Amino acid sequence: MDPAGRCPHADNARLLARGAVATVVLPGEVEGAVVLGHEALKEFLAHPDVAKDARHFTALREGRITAGWPLMTFATVQGMTTADGEDHRRLRSLVSKAFTARRVEELRPRIEELTSRLLDGLDAAARDGGGAADLREHFALPLPMGVIGELLGVDAEYRDQLHHLTNQVVATDIGPEQAVAANRELVAVLGAVAAARTENPGDDLTSALIAAREEDGDRLSQLELIGTLVLMIIAGHETTLNLITNAVRALCGHRDQLESVLKGEASWGDVVDETLRWDAPVSYFPFRYPVRDLTVGGTVIPQGTPVLAGYSAAGRDPSAHGPDADRFDVTRPGRPGAARNLSLGHGAHYCLGAPLARMEATVALERLFTRFPDLDLAVSEAELTQQASFVGNSVQVLPVRPGTSRV
Repeated sequence: MDPAGRCPHADNARLLARGAVATVVLPGEVEGAVVLGHEALKEFLAHPDVAKDARHFTALREGRITAGWPLMTFATVQGMTTADGEDHRRLRSLVSKAFTARRVEELRPRIEELTSRLLDGLDAAARDGGGAADLREHFALPLPMGVIGELLGVDAEYRDQLHHLTNQVVATDIGPEQAVAANRELVAVLGAVAAARTENPGDDLTSALIAAREEDGDRLSQLELIGTLVLMIIAGHETTLNLITNAVRALCGHRDQLESVLKGEASWGDVVDETLRWDAPVSYFPFRYPVRDLTVGGTVIPQGTPVLAGYSAAGRDPSAHGPDADRFDVTRPGRPGAARNLSLGHGAHYCLGAPLARMEATVALERLFTRFPDLDLAVSEAELTQQASFVGNSVQVLPVRPGTSRV
């Protein structure tokens, strides 16, 4: 695996040409595997003999993983993404009420209000910057970070720091000392958030988790509380940040598709679905472990192997999405027989925040291009730099020229 995450779609195509499953070398010379084919990934994600708990990770259990391994948090953080069976159901149930369809819909006015305010800020930043501004910094990041911050009761003073730290946690080209320091600081900051909510409880998810722990200590340990906050912060903003960024980039590069949406020939929901498939916000998500030697897509994955879910590869698998799978087409999601993309997961670990991510992205894109229909990239595609990670899939900055505001 390329730790710098360069050219993910070229790497995916090369691996997919060999088969639905590939053996890979992870950072630190750790042997692993990726499941890339759509049908193989769908099967693997829901397979009863595949676990999330790192006690099934053979190399880690045998002490062959060194301290500061850049992917350690994904394996060892205590929370929903590293739990199986009853533990998984227990942890998921504690946060699921915050993400019901009704609760998400109640957030719509706040998301719309925040979106409008951020668009004012993007417009001002572009005017100050000679007509151009970074869409990620001024719009795609503060929207989901603001929403998840409010949901969790994270004071605004912590949010920039948390984004910086979680960025380091998901980086795969980071050194051991940096990785250890970032994880230590992240736990400390979230510990301070939890302490603040313990002192002054509010109508937020962190306060609710603390109350559940205090009412019944068996339901949530301190490590699980911090681990859950880590996961919610990362998944609650990084995924949507990349989704909005990738959608804007795709529409700017396909003006005919943008025109179709603005004319009402396709919906903003279609744009979100096609972006999730065509340029998934997560390339390879760690980890799952077969609890026995398992044959997937015609390839045997040995017991205890750390396996990455290849979401961005599965999204462009021609066997599922047709010979034009590498083409961005906003009419694709509505076609009869169109395969449902797997970019937000499948099975018991399907992304709990998927409805919220979809709403944030849909509102963001509709408001952005309604106000700035002529918005375009301020640099060429060749000048954009990919994130330094094979987990997250997006660019580091997205300079845009909003053009004339239609308000």
